[in-house]
This record gives sequence, C-alpha cells and structure tokens, in this order.
Amino acid sequence: MLAAPLEDNIDYTLLKKNDMIRILAVEDDLLSMQFLEAQIKELGHEMIQAENGQNAIDIMLQQKNNIDVVLMDREMPVMDGLSAVRNIKANKELRNIPIIMVTGADSQEELKEGLDAGVFYYLTKPVDAKMLQSVLSAAVRQAKQERTLAEELGKHRTSFHLIETCKFSFRTLGEAESLAAFIANCFPNPQRVLTGLGALLINAVEHGNLGITYEEKTEMIAAGTWRAEVKRLQKLPQHQNKSAQVTIAKKEDGIYVVIEDEGAGFVWQDYITIDPARAGDNHGRGIAQAKSVSFDRLNYNEQGNKVVGFVGHGKQMEW
Repeated sequence: MLAAPLEDNIDYTLLKKNDMIRILAVEDDLLSMQFLEAQIKELGHEMIQAENGQNAIDIMLQQKNNIDVVLMDREMPVMDGLSAVRNIKANKELRNIPIIMVTGADSQEELKEGLDAGVFYYLTKPVDAKMLQSVLSAAVRQAKQERTLAEELGKHRTSFHLIETCKFSFRTLGEAESLAAFIANCFPNPQRVLTGLGALLINAVEHGNLGITYEEKTEMIAAGTWRAEVKRLQKLPQHQNKSAQVTIAKKEDGIYVVIEDEGAGFVWQDYITIDPARAGDNHGRGIAQAKSVSFDRLNYNEQGNKVVGFVGHGKQMEW
C-alpha cells in the first residue's frame, strides 16, 4: 500500500544563513585552509580540518554523525580529492554525506569526471564567500531531501517483483516524494534510482505543471519560500486540476519509468549535464544526476514534458 504523501507545508530542504552546520574541509595548503576557515566561521558554521583524502576518510568514519558537508580539494598528496570521493561513495555509512569539490579549473571534462565519481557541487579557487554559502545551502538541501526519500523508501517493503506495469497520478511535492520512494522498490537497486527519480517527479510538479522557471526557483530557495510557493501556485484556478503521471513497466530488456506532465515543457538540453556556469547555483543538478547516476538511459521528448528512464537487467552498480 502506498503511504500517505509527505507534508507539503514542511520545507525539508531549507538552510538558513544562521543554521550552523559542520563542515569537513580537506585541504593540504595551510593558507587555503586558513582562508576557508575564516569564510566558514563568518557564515556561522563549524569546521573540521583534514590535510588529505585519506585523513578525511579516517575522520569521517570516526565522526560521520557530526559531519554535514565535505569541502574537498581536488589536488592533494597521499590521496587526491577524486580518489577520496570514490572511496567515500563506496562506503555505505558515508555515501550520503554531500561533497563539494574545490578545484582550480572548471572544464566540462573535469566536472563530468567528478560527477561520475559522486560530486555534484563545485567551487573554483579562489572561493567566493557568497558562492560558498549558496553551494553549502544546496548541498545540505539535497542531503535533507535524500534522507527524507530514504526514510520513505524504508516504509515500502512489499512484493514489488510481482509488478509488471503500474500507472500513478500525482499533484503535490509530498506525493512526488512518497511516490518516488514507492516506485524505487521496483528497481534492482532502489537506492541507486531514488534520488534521480525523486528529482524527475518533483520537476514534473514545479517546472512542468506550475511552470516555475529556473530563475524563479533560485529566488524561492534563497528566500526560503520554495515549498510554500509551490503549494500556493497549485491553488490557483489554472493549476487546480493539473496532475502528472508516472508509469513503471518491466520489459525483457529492463525496467522503464515514464513521467509526463501537463506543462509547456522546457529546454531540457540545458540541464542534462552540469554547466560550469551554474556549478555554484543553489539547485539545478537533479536531471544531470538522474542521467549520470540513477539510470542507464534517460531520454526526453522534444518538448520536454515527457521523460523516460531505463535500467537494464544486467548487474547494477551500487550507489
């Protein structure tokens, strides 16, 4: 049985400027570490120091419940940042802690390499204080949403292997989140698809049916009004009867999920990969994450109001 949707009036994803978080800063250069420490303290957060990737992993294993975000330099001795990220994402106890990569370059190739390893947040040296706050907020926002989805996932333990085809309609963010957790159990590795699936269903509500633009969502998140605004817009006459549909189907080659909304669509090509110019934004990584991590294939129709995700029956990577 599908659990009741999550409350739509609770903003699970907001990080206010005065909300203290614990940041593990991994940096081998003393001056850079001091600079980061000054910025982080100015923002009202607490910092733990590590001098390389291996040192960071050791600290995380000891203090995993006390670390909210990892701020990881890319180039370091002993163990570089990218190797550390791969090791962290391979550890079930550490993998859900969000990682921000600090790099001296912002090439698309380097971003993709980090994305494939499990990095979804980037800062370019020298680190700008305003950009740091934005990215920290985005990282914690995603971590909170992933925890919410993971908790929902644990509620749905049924004979999902018996499902061949199912179709659902949904309207609200809470319904999208609950449905993502429910449907994820139909896949061989629910944890792998959960976050990407959640992002696609939420997109169908906010960007699809309600037509919220990327820039509007940026402002809503910064103001802490995103969830409340979505709820307000859904009460307007032009949106009251709008719903989105998701279909899950098992075929010979794998499992398909089809998500379709009633919106005018969007330029999905701009978001299928992480653009270096948006690497510091407070949102905008969900589709790229879904394509790179959650699904073997992800295809939109030309209009952008229908997307198909696919996971094959072969061996699934663990995430």
